[in-house]
This record gives sequence, structure tokens and C-alpha cells, in this order.
Amino acid sequence: MQSNILLYGANGYTGELIARYAGEYHLQPVLAGRNKEAVGQLAQRLNLPYRIINLDDNVTLKKALADVKVVIHAAGPFKNTAKQMIEACLETGTHYTDINGDISVFEIIKSYDAAAKNAGIMLMPGTGFDVVPTDCMALFLKNKLPDATHLKIAFASPGGNVSHGTAITMAGKLGEGGMVRENGQILKKPLGHKGMWVDFLTPDGEKKLFVMTIPWGDISTAYHTTGIPNTETYTGMKPAVYRMLKFQFMFNWLLRTSWLRNFVIKKINQRPAGPEDDIREKTKSLIWAEANNKKGERVSARMYAPDGYTITAVSSLLIARKIVMGEFKPGYQTPAGVYGENLVMEIPGVHREIQG
Repeated sequence: MQSNILLYGANGYTGELIARYAGEYHLQPVLAGRNKEAVGQLAQRLNLPYRIINLDDNVTLKKALADVKVVIHAAGPFKNTAKQMIEACLETGTHYTDINGDISVFEIIKSYDAAAKNAGIMLMPGTGFDVVPTDCMALFLKNKLPDATHLKIAFASPGGNVSHGTAITMAGKLGEGGMVRENGQILKKPLGHKGMWVDFLTPDGEKKLFVMTIPWGDISTAYHTTGIPNTETYTGMKPAVYRMLKFQFMFNWLLRTSWLRNFVIKKINQRPAGPEDDIREKTKSLIWAEANNKKGERVSARMYAPDGYTITAVSSLLIARKIVMGEFKPGYQTPAGVYGENLVMEIPGVHREIQG
């Protein structure tokens, strides 16, 4: 087993899932986090080494990374935690990966590209459900239609639930609206400014679901991977909620207040940490994407895959293993940009097809 991987945030819902799957990929990560009791108990249960690290303690952090080849950073919200880990990795020559999905964080990490190249390390955020399957889908369509100018990506997870970390990250974005990429630039738009019906592919056939625009990570990463200058991202949503959001401008100011966000976070913390294993096993991630060019030519594809948390655990470990084996490209990178459109096909249970 490889033991030169550090998994930070191991005691979180997704971090624990990554730790549990690690042995299946012949990896033995060092578990790490701030909570000595929680990390220690998990390490004992999984028979893995562990280290207690506070990200704000740069000396201890660099010491912990000194003998580590790659970090899997799983402790969000990443707008509060990515900078400290990246800057320590730059000093210690440690490759950085994370399971972030926040557009603003992708853009911040991109600003470290030159420093990472100078250090000879790779910075690859988004090695989980954000954005591995959608990034691979974007490149898949780009390769089918090389002169594509517009890209739409939609996903849905019927019956799925979110973890504490994901929910808290979402709570921190309340009232901030949506984003798209237009002519190469990231622009703000109202959340759900567009909606449509999509024929997703499932193991049992087609399933028509309504989706609306949201600020998904591909607004940042798809452009880096494909060069397609116009991107919209969508997720499954009840049409009634979509209609309600047309009035969001009236209450966005309220959603942005600290007391309301803190109230929502308090409620989130009263819930279970994340979906139980039986729920995850029953849930499927459904993904659809379409690209078109100036001539009006279109190509679309569909995919079904395991639930998002299983994808995150498996894809983050697959990528970490590739880096340990020497498969990496220095600088800021995206998953499909380095490992190709078929990276997602290495995850068990994924099926992809051209639509039509």
C-alpha cells in the first residue's frame, strides 16, 4: 500500500468515505484534521496512521507535509481552508488536490498556477463529483465537436441527500445568485435565470426532469479544459421552486445576512452528517450535456453513475494514485484536462452514451 498521501478533513462525512475506500485502491493515506478525538478514532477503526493539524499553524502544517507526495484536501468550506494548504504545499513540494466545487475557489487556485509550475507541483481542485464527471463530459463533447462555442451541462440526483459540508457551503452562498460564462468571461446572473426539461439516462431507461441554472464548478473549469467560451450549468429542481425564484431579487438581501446564514447552518448541524450507505447505494447521478457551434451543429451525451459522494471518494483516490505513480502535470490543472475524457469511465458503475 502507498502511504505518502495525506487526507485532510478525514473525519468529515466525505473525508471518512474517502478513507474507507482507500484500501480498495491500494492506498494507505495518513488521516489528518483538527479534531484529535474524531480523527484518532477513525484512524484506529481503519488501522491507518494519523496527524492532528491546524491549518493556521503553518509550521506544524509544513512539517506534516514534508514527507507527503500528495494531499487530498476534504475540509471545506474551501474559501476558508484552501489558501493555507496550497501555500504550505508550494513550500514543501507537495501536490495539492481537493473536492471543492466553488467557482470562486477554482479561480483563486488558478492564480497560483505560475507558483505551482515553479515548485514542480500540480494543483488540481475538483477531484470529486465537482467536477470529474461533468469535466469529462465537457471534453467528450469538445472532442466530438472541436469548434463548439456553447456548452450546457445538467445533472440531477433523484432521491439523494447532501452532507453537512456541502450544505454549509451552500448556506454560505445564500442570496448570491448564479453565474455563467459568456465569451470567456464569468458573469453573474440570477439563480435559476433559465430552466428546461432534460431527458436523462437511467439504468431503467429515460427519465425526464426539470433543471435550472446554478453556479456549478464547470463555469470555471470547463473553459480551462475545453476552451469553449460559453457555458451554462443546470441541476434538477422542482418547477414550483424555479417559479418562486423569479421573485428572489426581493429577498436576496435577507439571505445574505449573517444571522440568517448562521440560523441555517445551525439547522444543518442538527441533521445527520450525510446520507446513509443504503441511500447512497440506491441513488444515481444523472448527467446530460450538449455542445453546439456557430453553424448550428449540435452534439449531446448522457451518463448515469453512482451517487455523488461515491464518485467523490473513488475519483479523488484514482487521481491521488495517478499522482503517486508520477502521472501529473505541474501548475493549475483540471481532471479531464490531464487525465482525459475517459477518467470518469474508470469509476465502477458509470455508463455514457451519445444521445440521438
